[in-house]
Amino acid sequence: MISADEALERLKRGNRDFVTRLRSADTLAGSQAELVQQQEPFAIVLGCSDARVPAELVFNQGLGDLFVIRVAGNIVAPSQIGSIEFAAAMFGTRLVVVLGHSQCGAIQATLNELQQPTENQSPNLASIVKRVRPSVARLLKTDLRHDHAALVAAAVRANVDKSVRQLRRGSAILEDLIENDGLKVVGAEYAVETGEVAFFDGAA
Repeated sequence: MISADEALERLKRGNRDFVTRLRSADTLAGSQAELVQQQEPFAIVLGCSDARVPAELVFNQGLGDLFVIRVAGNIVAPSQIGSIEFAAAMFGTRLVVVLGHSQCGAIQATLNELQQPTENQSPNLASIVKRVRPSVARLLKTDLRHDHAALVAAAVRANVDKSVRQLRRGSAILEDLIENDGLKVVGAEYAVETGEVAFFDGAA
């Protein structure tokens, strides 16, 4: 395990390298200058905070291309809805992707909590579990409860579907944009094992 000071130095080094590349590449530097004044992201991504799933890298996009909101379990709460409303209304972005991923820790924590409740769980962590719970609790009543890997996989997909439904139906602004301005909200799952993203429409 590296120390905090070493970690800080790595971040500083990485940022210096990034700045150096900006200054040495005329086309990228030009793009950076334009982004100081405005941004025009072509997609909004609500993804998980998991360090293995950075949307910009996963989708091979650059500065200004994606409006990314990351939260453990890619859950939908008022702040996430507000962020998506802002981007869709302000920038005219017409695609929202809810990006879940395999081996999701928030999903596994929720399943563990449902099976073996924790007495002194942090209220902040509990708030995440509470939002994931409705989408996965029913799965524990099926035969999937006997196959942990299959249970987690199904729970990841169910949680993405739930978030898609919430975004489609939980905001008057987004509902209007869907109905009248071509906004689409779709689900997707990133496989940490292969790097591949599978897109799916999500529950209607």
